[in-house]
Amino acid sequence: MAITSPGPQPSAIDAMEFRRALGHFATGVTVVTYQPDGVDEFRGTTVNSFTSVSLDPPLILVSLGRQTRSAAALRPGKPFAVNVLHHGQRELAMHFAGWPKPETAVEWEVRGGVPHLAGCGASFRCVTRDVHEAGDHLLVVGLVEEFQAGGAPPLLFYRGSFEHLRTPVVPQPAAEVSIDFPELW
Repeated sequence: MAITSPGPQPSAIDAMEFRRALGHFATGVTVVTYQPDGVDEFRGTTVNSFTSVSLDPPLILVSLGRQTRSAAALRPGKPFAVNVLHHGQRELAMHFAGWPKPETAVEWEVRGGVPHLAGCGASFRCVTRDVHEAGDHLLVVGLVEEFQAGGAPPLLFYRGSFEHLRTPVVPQPAAEVSIDFPELW
């Protein structure tokens, strides 16, 4: 069920200023990887709009530009992977964002028939469950079938630049803390 509000019509917001303001929210950097139908190669796209949706069932969401090859490929039922890049994988982020360097080596691993990038901080093998139109993007909801987490500090994107945690905080095993953000009414 989709809940939408007719709301006010779009205003005359300056797109570049809006983008700059959004850049104040630091995000992780991921690469969504897949094998297009009828093509004998793996593809990927750098994505920083990635989030969890549900624990039961395990769902994630990625936002893809409507005009991209990845948006056209990830239809319901299509498998894909979300690869969370670690702080040493800036070149991979640039490569899959369309700024490849000839010397950038891409190492692939195929798990469960789905292409993954080798050595990432975490990865999620998914199958596309739903696709929703949202302005100039498509929101792809994936059902997580398998995941791995290596624990390497993440590559971050903040105000148009790649960053990394200067002093990562690693919880002590005996002092595991679970933080939840309950809705307050």
